Amino acid sequence: MKAIAVYCGSSRGIDPIYMEEAKKLGEVLVDNGLDLVYGGATVGCMGAVADSVMEAGGKVIGVIPERLKNVEIAHQQLSELHVVKTMHERKALMAEYADGFIALPGGTGTLEEWFEVFTWAQLGYHNKPCALLNIFEYYSPLLSLFDHMIEQGFVKEEYKDLIVMDKDSKELVKKLLNHTGVYIDKWR
Repeated sequence: MKAIAVYCGSSRGIDPIYMEEAKKLGEVLVDNGLDLVYGGATVGCMGAVADSVMEAGGKVIGVIPERLKNVEIAHQQLSELHVVKTMHERKALMAEYADGFIALPGGTGTLEEWFEVFTWAQLGYHNKPCALLNIFEYYSPLLSLFDHMIEQGFVKEEYKDLIVMDKDSKELVKKLLNHTGVYIDKWR
């Protein structure tokens, strides 16, 4: 495993813990010899994780759509910054660079990007781990939704087991490094 894509908010969140944990995750990635692939912005949790990786001497690859380049204030000090035309290109390039995926707390964009790679894992397009950093139980309601979808017959119970989750970034990255991808045939 060489690089981890991190999806997170361009906002800071209301509690300082979100920014602190974004910085901590950046340090943990570098401590484990992992590059960061992320959305390319200087603001919010996105900027915090990128700055943390660079301050620790790590490599940061940013991917930002042209339309968001000025809105999200594209980071100019990255190891690599790729400016693409669309969000689809952004997500595809991030997935290509990454060997695993982590979602920090964030909004609908964070969830949309993470769910896409998680769905790809369900369909067997990749065997890369998809993880949630569950700071302050942020993603616990999402797990309740998974339980509801399972109970209603729309999601196989085994798919919930594909979610790698922890509240501590050190433990989460350890789980990613030890992950062995398993494809579950959706139609069997």
